[in-house]
Formats: sequence, C-alpha cells, structure tokens
Amino acid sequence: MNDQPIIEAVDLCIDYRLNKRWLNAIQSVSLTINPLEIHGLVGESGSGKSTLALALMRYLAPNARIPQGRILFEGEDLIPKTTAEMREIWGSQINLVPQDALASLNPAYRIGEQIAEITRLHKGLSKPEAWDRAVEMLRRVRIADPEAVARRHPHQLSGGMQQRVTIAMALSTQPRLLILDEPTTSLDVTTEAVILDLFRDLIRDNEAAALYVSHDLGVVAQLCDRVTVMYGGEVMASTPVIEMYQRPLHPYTISLLASLPRPTEGAETRLPTIDGVAPSLAERPHGCVFAPRCPVALDKCFDEKPPLEHIRDSAGTSRLIKCHRWREIDDGTLAIATTPVQAEASAPPGQHYVLKARDLDITFEKPKLWDRITRKQKKAVHAVDDVSLSIRARSTLGLVGESGSGKTSLARIIVGLYTADDGEIELLDLPLSLDLHERSREALSELQMVFQNPNDALNPYRTVGNALARTINRLVTTDMSQAAIQRRVYELLNLVRLTPQYATRYPAELSGGEKQRVAIARAFAANPALVIADEPTSALDVSVQSVILNLLKDLRAQEGASYLFISHNLSAVSYLADWIIVMYLGHIVEEGTQEQVYNVPSHPYTEALLSAIPNPDPTVEQGEIRLDGEVPSARRIPSGCRFHTRCPRKIGAICEDETPPWRDAGDEHFIRCHIPIEELIALQQTKPDAQPQPVAQAED
Repeated sequence: MNDQPIIEAVDLCIDYRLNKRWLNAIQSVSLTINPLEIHGLVGESGSGKSTLALALMRYLAPNARIPQGRILFEGEDLIPKTTAEMREIWGSQINLVPQDALASLNPAYRIGEQIAEITRLHKGLSKPEAWDRAVEMLRRVRIADPEAVARRHPHQLSGGMQQRVTIAMALSTQPRLLILDEPTTSLDVTTEAVILDLFRDLIRDNEAAALYVSHDLGVVAQLCDRVTVMYGGEVMASTPVIEMYQRPLHPYTISLLASLPRPTEGAETRLPTIDGVAPSLAERPHGCVFAPRCPVALDKCFDEKPPLEHIRDSAGTSRLIKCHRWREIDDGTLAIATTPVQAEASAPPGQHYVLKARDLDITFEKPKLWDRITRKQKKAVHAVDDVSLSIRARSTLGLVGESGSGKTSLARIIVGLYTADDGEIELLDLPLSLDLHERSREALSELQMVFQNPNDALNPYRTVGNALARTINRLVTTDMSQAAIQRRVYELLNLVRLTPQYATRYPAELSGGEKQRVAIARAFAANPALVIADEPTSALDVSVQSVILNLLKDLRAQEGASYLFISHNLSAVSYLADWIIVMYLGHIVEEGTQEQVYNVPSHPYTEALLSAIPNPDPTVEQGEIRLDGEVPSARRIPSGCRFHTRCPRKIGAICEDETPPWRDAGDEHFIRCHIPIEELIALQQTKPDAQPQPVAQAED
C-alpha cells in the first residue's frame, strides 16, 4: 500500500476580510489523513472545523485568503491551482457530503439524472452507462428498488434516503478523499446508525480516506480512526481515537467529554460544563486561546501561547497536544472534575398530576365533501392514535421516537397548536379545551412551549427585554407596573444565568445557546405549571447542551415546573427524564421510568433505538440491531403490530394480523407486544437472529 498521505495541511493559516480588515480564522494548523483512514474533526461552533474542511478542498469563501501554509493532495500542492484546475479534482478525486442533503440536491431534476451527470462529466460515460452507474450506486447505498428511486425527485424521499443519495453521488466517481460535514446531525438515531455503517463499509470498499466533521463525540468514537480537536481556529490535540477517549490530555478535550449527557444517579445531579463562550475572530486572546474558559489555566496560559508538541508514548502512539500543563495531567498530579455533581436544591417529583391526557386522536388530510362527491380516494394521515399520558408535578416526561412517530403532533395537541379530533385533557385538575381559542388566559399562562430553533422563535426586531416584557404583559393575570415588569425581566434573565445587560441586546447579538436561554426565560415568564420542550438542544454544541440541560433541571427544582421533553437524543432524555414514553406511528409502544425503559425488558423498538445510540467510548462495541427500512407512512399504517414490518423480534403471523396487547412488566412499566414479558427478557439477554442488511424503502 502507498504510505503517502491522501491529504496533508502544513502550517495552514486562513484569514477572512470583515469590516475592511483581515481577521485570522485558522492559525498554523497541520493535519494528515492517510489512505483508508477516517479522521474525525471535532470542536464547538466557531472553532474553525468547517472552514478547515472546505479549505482542504481549496474551496474558500470570496472574502477568505490563505496567507501561509500548504495543502498537499497526494503530494501535490492545491493552493497555486486555478479554479478551472480544481474543477478537474472536485467531483472526481475529492467529494463533499454536506449536512443538509435536501439543500444540496436540485429539486428540478430526478435523482438518477443528478448522479448520472457527475459520472458523464468526470468519467466520460455515455448517457445509458451513466444511468446504469447511478442505479448501481443507489443499490450500493442499500436503497430498495433503486430503479424507481432514480426516477423520483428529492422532495419525494425521506431525510435518510436523501442523505443516502448524496453519499451515492459522492462515491460515484470513486474519489480518493471524502469530506463529510456533519452529515448525520439532523437524522434519527436509527437512520444515523445505518448511515455510519454505510460510510465505514463504502470508504473501505473504495480504498478512500475521509475527514468527518462533527460535534457529536459519540459518532466520532464509533466511526473514526484518529481525531483532531479544534478550538478558536487552532489544533488543541490530535490522537488515535482510543487514546482521546481513554487518556485525554488537553483540558478542552476532557471538558467536552465530561459534558456529554448520560444517565445519572438521582434527579438532582448536574453535568460538568464549560463556562463562557468561544471567542469571535476579533476577540482571540494573546496567549492560549482556551485560557479564558479553562478550569486549570495559569497566568502563563494567558500571556504565552503554548507550542503544538508532537509526543510519542512508550507504546509508540503518536499524538499532538497544545497545552502548558499536559504533563501534569498525564502523570496524574493535575485532575479536572469530570463526574456529575449533586445540586444543593432537592425537589423530587410531586404526587399530584399537572396534566392528564386521555384517548387523544388526530387525523390530517381527511376526505372533504368534494373528495366524496368526486369519489377521490384520499388517504388520511393518522398522526396520533388513542394516546393517553400523565405528567406529575416537578417531573419530566421524556417523549422519544423516530421522525413520523407522532411526537411533535402530540405536543402540539397539548399546547393547542393542533385541535385533536377526540380525547380529553386536564390541566391542574381542570378540563382544558382542545380548541386553543376556547382556552382562558390563565390556562395559556400555565402551559408554555420551547421550540427547537430559537432563531425562529425570537423576533429579530425586538430586544431581549422587550420580548420578555411583552410575554409578561400578555400572560400574567395580575396588573403589574412598568417597574415591576422590568424587575421581572431581570429576574428571568438571572434564572437562565444571563446578566441584566442582555435585556438591551437583539437576537442577532447572541450565541445559539444564549438564544435558547432567552427562549426558556420567556417560557417561564408567567411561572407555568408545564413547559413543552420540543428538541430544545438538538441544534446545540455538546458544551452548550449540557448548560441547557442543567438549567432545565435547576428551573424544575426552583420554580416547581414540569416538562414534556421531546428529543431523538436518547442520552439527553435519559439524563433529564423521570418517566419515558416511546412512540411509533402514532401509538405508545412502551412507558416506564428511565431505568425501566433503558434496561431489559423493553419493547423491540426501544431495544433498537438504544442499540443505535453512538457510545462515546470506541472500546465499547456498538449495538448490533439495525432496523430494516424506514418508518412506514402514516397514510398506510401496517395491520396488526405497527412495528412488524421492521421488527427484529417478529414471531410470526400474529404480529401481522393482531393488535398487540399491553403487557405489565411490573411497577407501572408497560410494553405493547405479542411476546410475553418472560420470553422478551430471555430474548433480549441474547443477540437477535441474523438480520438482513438495512434497506431504505421508498414511499409510494
């Protein structure tokens, strides 16, 4: 095998021109990726990950420049090349798999045409040959009926299938280097697990190399061979993946790993966090770039930039480290706290219920009068089907399931954004109308929502203080003077760990984590009994995510609020929730405490979800269960058990023909399955039978 690196950055610097001056974004970065290596690039938003990844392709923004360094692709420097010369390399030898698959696909062209265009341009194939190659690539990324999918448009495919298409496009020319820019961030955990398996297999089949950019340390642990950690445009550490997780030497790496959510003993434990925010390009410190946030920084760290040292241990492992104190960490004389801590306040869940929902049901796109007159067959979407749940005071109900399971529809029924077709809701032991317009002001103040994207939830033309004051005015039932409202605004900011100065700022002046804190403060403006949090941490870095999760626990203890916490991040749910409900195709398939749901016995669907969680320890073998296909359409719900089309524990025709019963696993732990509890326990203590390769099914 050729030992020459596929790609190598040598002392690379990148500047951006902003407000008529050049600001440094990447400072003296060196990075090497060898053949067949998957190299992880991790760090918070603003660390320079994406800038470096695109720079390795010699693909820079119009206001960027490379004042120093080299980019060697198989020994050839890319920096002097013209755009025309780079076009010969882009698409044929270096390809990009982007984060947003739908945005990267042309909505006007069929899938097969978009893949075929690449091979016609770079491989000189004829139209029939290019089409056959496109179909073959779709088959290689395990899409069922590739001939049919090739004739479809991007909007006709699910998110997971769209991402498979971009992988097929990137690999169609058998490139030497793949740049993977957070390609699984928006995917369900089950789809993510299958996509990661695909990356691993196809990269090795093509004898390629890859740079995997991500802030998900669990994914990096399971996929990558080597990891480089960036912060503030500089390399903090670079090491084999096992060494990074088992023996991290940089305080930033240690702090990132410590902030990962995981199940903890007791409701009042708090994750370690990284104080402060990453510096902007104009605010990079003179000394160590991480010093202002480092828990063990010395005066020397603020005054003197540490060198990037190349070290090799007794086992011959090579790593890079940039820290004045790494030797103290290595020999054990300096320790950084990594275990969750016990909070001072203790507020166990109450005995009474703040919310009870019974037999909720909603169907979208029901046949209208004209459809009946014209006898048009229009299949309705049964999004929520006969769902009941209860939430105790000062507790968190975690709601999990893949996209299309009905989680968000259920939440919107409760908050009133959707009007249920049937069912009952009680809030604080009083009936709550299903119609939002019939709900009283008092009821509205007791029920608030935190959305996934704070950018969409905050008015860009209102200051933080104005947004909070407006919410207080509209929802607080007692008359308040302007002075009292202003005091309440400051109290809310203090609750979410923001200073009073933030009241005069606009959303554009805040980081992503700060915006989400403001959204949480607004939700607590009227001291609600229940807050519905719909994926509130999914778009945040792991360090910011830990801050928000701790904040939600603090507010639960201090304000006595309860949460309905919706997420596909099962690790976050396990950290925050007391009680968990698992949904699939509009049905609840399991409910119980966090300990019950995350251990044997569990519903086969829950078992598959847990198996797919990327473990942030590369020495721990990833779960072997991979679900076959995608979630069926809610327009065509399978008969019998709704999960039987994908279930690795399917026992026969009974699963296809009969609706499964609720089975009592003890202590209010219920599982909807045909398999008796004792048999389920025995099955789940052994590996499931060999399963077919996961195949992405296309919807009709």
